[in-house]
Amino acid sequence: MKKKYISQLKNIGLGVAMLTATSCAGDYLDTTPTSSIGTSSVFETTDNAAMAVNGLAQILTTQQYYYVEQGQAYCGENAVKTIMSEYLAQDFVYNYMAPGWSPIMLGEYYNNAQNIYYNGYVWYLYYTLIGGANTIVAHIDEAEGTDEEKAFIKAQALTFRAYGYEQLMQFYTYRWQDTNNGTTDGVVLRLDESTGDMPLSSVIDCYDQIYEDCTEAIRLFQESGMDRAENEVWLPNENVAHAVYARAALNREDYSTALAQAKLAREGFPLMSNDEYLSGFCKPTSEWIMGSYADATENQWYMTFGTQFACNGYYANNTYYGQGAINKTLTDKMPTEDIRMKLFLTEDKFPGYDFSDPNIIDQTYAYFIDENLCKAAKEYSDSMTPSGLDAPYQSGYYYWGGHLKFWVFDTPGVSYMCQFRSSEMVLIEAEASYFLNDEDGARNALIELNKTSGRNPNYTCTKSGDDLFEEIVDYRGLELWGEGFNWYDYKRWNRDIVRVGIKDGGNIHVAIAGTVEADGAANNKWTWDIPQVETDYNHGIK
Repeated sequence: MKKKYISQLKNIGLGVAMLTATSCAGDYLDTTPTSSIGTSSVFETTDNAAMAVNGLAQILTTQQYYYVEQGQAYCGENAVKTIMSEYLAQDFVYNYMAPGWSPIMLGEYYNNAQNIYYNGYVWYLYYTLIGGANTIVAHIDEAEGTDEEKAFIKAQALTFRAYGYEQLMQFYTYRWQDTNNGTTDGVVLRLDESTGDMPLSSVIDCYDQIYEDCTEAIRLFQESGMDRAENEVWLPNENVAHAVYARAALNREDYSTALAQAKLAREGFPLMSNDEYLSGFCKPTSEWIMGSYADATENQWYMTFGTQFACNGYYANNTYYGQGAINKTLTDKMPTEDIRMKLFLTEDKFPGYDFSDPNIIDQTYAYFIDENLCKAAKEYSDSMTPSGLDAPYQSGYYYWGGHLKFWVFDTPGVSYMCQFRSSEMVLIEAEASYFLNDEDGARNALIELNKTSGRNPNYTCTKSGDDLFEEIVDYRGLELWGEGFNWYDYKRWNRDIVRVGIKDGGNIHVAIAGTVEADGAANNKWTWDIPQVETDYNHGIK
């Protein structure tokens, strides 16, 4: 088993796993393994190479070969955003899964290099993406086509490569403040199709490469004069390169760069309206800078984000599992008139009910028990159903803080998944401004996000110092809830995760209630060990 896994890793640079495609489902493209069609065929023309870029996008939405064989529901970004990000975080609550998944939710696997399902998956996924991008960069100049087309395709590949490394850095390296100015170990910085031994590069060298890739991608996008088609949200363009750059700079605590790149990333992508905000997060809106493709004819069935986490997906409509809820300690801080608060089954929706009463709310898993409360929850949830979508929670199970944010437009879990949107960029601007001691800039960014957008017309911000930072923390939590950011944020801030149990006034299962410390040797500063399946093969890592 391990040998086969290593073989997969050794061939990622040669495989592109996907590089040639035939049309299927209109806009998106299925992929064909390169074992049947060689690299030379892929790069005969720029049209073929463009299909290879489509293949890179598809890596982030399909179940990888090894994990198919092992029966694991790891389908690209769906696993990264949930199991590897939200499960470990503070603001996402999944009480039904808490007893069985408590080791991952409590951060007990960081030092388990032998575990290929948790420790190894992120490594596998993003090096597959990077390997494919390296092949495109290496061969695109050989293709028949215009210089403009070649520049555009190379820019897209460089953007994907930068994104892959940016993701790896968040998992497998220390937060910046613990790296001694970037001198600690980073990841394997493989920039070509080689598969031999290679040591870890330093953190600063890895970030420098991400910066270099983004800078070159932006230059090539501009030089090409081309852009993706308007509906091809799953493909990188110049805005995406700026967004990757902004995210990497924020993690590196390079706040001036993060601020500048975030502003550029959201040009032409205005914040969505309230109607769009309540439309289900299952199809692109005005502010989606990049997102994964979805279509019923490209159905990934039970491996998708929507199957498990959409409020009208398979789990919510057919099981008692629920689909995730928001932490009560966050919603308690938020004004009930905020449009985003409409998306959660919180106490303010159901006045007159005592949620601490075991006859009203189950005091272990926090699902609704009282018949009248369940009826009220159904009425409210049905009233929030976006036009054209199936009703939510048809199983009849409603959880305290349960969400009405993520929906699917086809069964069992078909929905687009957002990777970058303008709201994230505004929040990067707020955080970067705060750490640049520009409190007016931070406040103005929060006002733009919350008041100017219409999400809370009554919002004001006069806070400063630590209180202003807490405001940024809270609104990142609310705005980006469930989108795979919360664990990254808490790691970046070196901030303990504090989960308040139901008996103590929160809505968290006892199995994961308590504090998960952000710093310390026991959890390696929330840094995942390099997987053993890599170190067994790559003897350059000491």
